[in-house]
Amino acid sequence: MNKLYIGNLSENAVASDLESVFKDAKIPVSGPFLVKTGYAFVDCPDDSWALKAIEALSGKVELHGKLIEVEHSVPKRQRIRKLQIRNIPPHLQWEVLDSLLVQYGVVESCEQVNTDSETAVVNVTYSNKEQARQALDKLNGFQLENFTLRVAYIPDEMAAQQSPSQQPRGRRGFGQRGSSRQGSPGSVSKQKPCDLPLRLLVPTQFVGAIIGKEGATIRNITRQTQSKIDVHRKENAGAAEKSITILSTPEGTSAACKSILEIMHKEAQDIKFTEEIPLKILAHNNFVGRLIGKEGRNLKKIEQDTDTKITISPLQELTLYNPERTITVKGNVETCAKAEEEIMKKIRESYENDIASMNLQAHLIPGLNLNALGLFPPTSGMPPPTSGPPSAMTPPYPQFEQSEAETVHLFIPALSVGAIIGKQGQHIKQLSRFAGASIKIAPAEAPDAKVRMVIITGPPEAQFKAQGRIYGKIKEENFVSPKEEVKLEAHIRVPSFAAGRVIGKGGKTVNELQNLSSAEVVVPRDQTPDENDQVVVKITGHFYACQVAQRKIQEILTQVKQHQQQKALQSGPSQSRRK
Repeated sequence: MNKLYIGNLSENAVASDLESVFKDAKIPVSGPFLVKTGYAFVDCPDDSWALKAIEALSGKVELHGKLIEVEHSVPKRQRIRKLQIRNIPPHLQWEVLDSLLVQYGVVESCEQVNTDSETAVVNVTYSNKEQARQALDKLNGFQLENFTLRVAYIPDEMAAQQSPSQQPRGRRGFGQRGSSRQGSPGSVSKQKPCDLPLRLLVPTQFVGAIIGKEGATIRNITRQTQSKIDVHRKENAGAAEKSITILSTPEGTSAACKSILEIMHKEAQDIKFTEEIPLKILAHNNFVGRLIGKEGRNLKKIEQDTDTKITISPLQELTLYNPERTITVKGNVETCAKAEEEIMKKIRESYENDIASMNLQAHLIPGLNLNALGLFPPTSGMPPPTSGPPSAMTPPYPQFEQSEAETVHLFIPALSVGAIIGKQGQHIKQLSRFAGASIKIAPAEAPDAKVRMVIITGPPEAQFKAQGRIYGKIKEENFVSPKEEVKLEAHIRVPSFAAGRVIGKGGKTVNELQNLSSAEVVVPRDQTPDENDQVVVKITGHFYACQVAQRKIQEILTQVKQHQQQKALQSGPSQSRRK
């Protein structure tokens, strides 16, 4: 998708004009401009530069008195089912977009495109050509929350190779593939690899057979399944097991996994290895709770459907720097392969939902690199480090603008306190070191108290990391239903004189804050300030909503403090002159 079509050109436009336009916008091209009467074509170095050109230039740059239009150049034979929708409101609830898309047909996939723009971009695949054409006609120029949607075809190489009779048809709605939040950014197209790799543990004595002579066997699996496979044989020297990472489509991943199982079983026969060879899958602990399901129902169903026995390594084996658990599947090659498909389907659903939620709200928290937080597994296809700080896994954090220590009181289910503290206090100690925050659990206010207060003290980045892990732990340990989001109440104390600024005239500020963050924000009336002349602001919501609300309130407090300092500086000299 790096070839661009430039339309609405003046008859006087020449190649040098377009070269200047692209140069001014700092967008490189990888070939000459092919100029025709009224339009032109050019190639960009890659897809990301092409998208930047579209966003920076289309409908925004005037050339010889006409606003130029820049779109992906798509041959007619490839204008089939795929569309790109740009200029989506950044704060839009994705369910709203989903409901809009399904009005025109079956949406097989809807994937977010990473861009530098403030607005969102998604690539959408409809079930057939007619549905895509209708969506293009109706949505291009459609006004959504004061933003004008821009819709264009993108190349559909797979569908272009099919005859019309082969192209899937269906009623309006979302296709069967995908997670419960189908169509949200981060969902996976059938033709594209999933960002989440399959990680296996295999006995060290079988690694040679899996790789084959001069790598021939692993290359053959890679070619047949269209997978990227890394055998980490040099890691953990002397270990009884080695990890293997497989990155492909769900179908390709499963095919590669089955091939590896078959090789291990054949090798076991050849070397007269008598022990059982289970399938061992490594999975980030964030997803294991949802894989297990309430009272173990999800796992039991997979066992029954695949005729396998499945066990999961205990939580005690986890550390903050090695967050993977081992899922052991016992059965024959066929049943283990079926179990892998079902297990990874559940894990991918959890991953896609979490990433969609993260992408939805991340832009509201300035100066934050969510990938660096370690709340989600790395997606590069490489294993996480077994030791060392999280920064070894990801780039360093950018700094938040405000670095003063803050104190937040987070209220958690009383039943979850043991999980947060961990055996002999190990988990809360590790969490405190990881986040760079002081974390203390206050005594229960009553013997039958339903909630306990966690006191977190540290700068904004530490608050984000600590609170994120606490929310995640409560989800992992099934203290809420698998289909529910964790919603907690947080209290922050503000100077009593600043409470009015948080509320705003007629409640305007607090209402805007709630609309922006999706959190419930309450400043209780008739509060008596404490000994520090502070009152409580209560924030209730899921993790990202609470974070957005906390950051915005801290911004208001910073503004109030700056205003007071300016007043003090202004009044100081005048008072000295009066003396």
